[in-house]
Amino acid sequence: MASSSSIKKYIFSAIFLFSIFVVLPLSEAQLSATFYDRTCPTAVTIIRNSIRQAVSRERRMAASLIRLHFHDCFVQGCDASILLDETPTIQSEKTAIPNVNSARGYEVIEAAKLLVERACPGVVSCADVLTLAAREASVAVSGPSWTVRLGRRDSTTANRAQANSDLPSPFAGLNGLISSFANKGLNTREMVALSGSHTLGQAQCFLFRARVYSNGTDIDPNFASERRRGCPQTGGNANLAPLDLVTPNSFDNNYFRNIVLRRGLLQSDQILLTGATTSIVTEYSTNPRTFSTDFANAMIKMSEISPLLGSAGIIRRVCSAIN
Repeated sequence: MASSSSIKKYIFSAIFLFSIFVVLPLSEAQLSATFYDRTCPTAVTIIRNSIRQAVSRERRMAASLIRLHFHDCFVQGCDASILLDETPTIQSEKTAIPNVNSARGYEVIEAAKLLVERACPGVVSCADVLTLAAREASVAVSGPSWTVRLGRRDSTTANRAQANSDLPSPFAGLNGLISSFANKGLNTREMVALSGSHTLGQAQCFLFRARVYSNGTDIDPNFASERRRGCPQTGGNANLAPLDLVTPNSFDNNYFRNIVLRRGLLQSDQILLTGATTSIVTEYSTNPRTFSTDFANAMIKMSEISPLLGSAGIIRRVCSAIN
């Protein structure tokens, strides 16, 4: 018969081994391109089809979805916190200054999530849906594709204050932009590449009014005159103008070519043609392939900012609310 001390040693060993088995997978949890291959093998295809249909209905939606992903990842990391509605216990990021009456595409993410839920209930996170949506939006408008590593989980909180403080301002100076991105682990070249997402989409009049009425030396006078037609000095705050005057619904390098010609719509666009970023803008303006590659790589890096992994967070069944 085993001695009492032997039994205690056996029990201790069993508990120790069990704790390793349980804890290590959680502490070592990581993103993987094959994360849903067994649990929801159709997830990526379902999301791809849903997003591409949405973009085909409205080309502008591509820019909106890429921006939505960016605004999510810069606040608490890529955890779908931007999708949460206001509740007595949640201060929604949707009502933060950079997002209110501006961020859009929420219903497109919910529609894709609904289809995935029908196929695989409670398996695929809203954070992963949003991350995949950004890639599919790029591809849908002739932009690059990239490998998306999956396995993010969803937050149970939002952070309006952080959205107000951490999202880069369209009025920011160069040092401010560099600092905002550096705080999220993104270097200066990656900041310029990600700014190139402004090859898509539109901006509201109040965001560029001061620039087009400034008569500054960093803006082409004819460009300023054109933009003033749709942006009066008073009123018309929500009037829209394309960020890329030439091809606002196609992914290309015209954004950087515009900047070189002093036709950047926002102050934060044109400021890239100064200081340490001048050479990067010039390079991208003449080499669309380099820009496309750098943009894809920067999107991968951004999409992996502080994800919730393992047992952290939850899998929301509806992206706008906690289960």
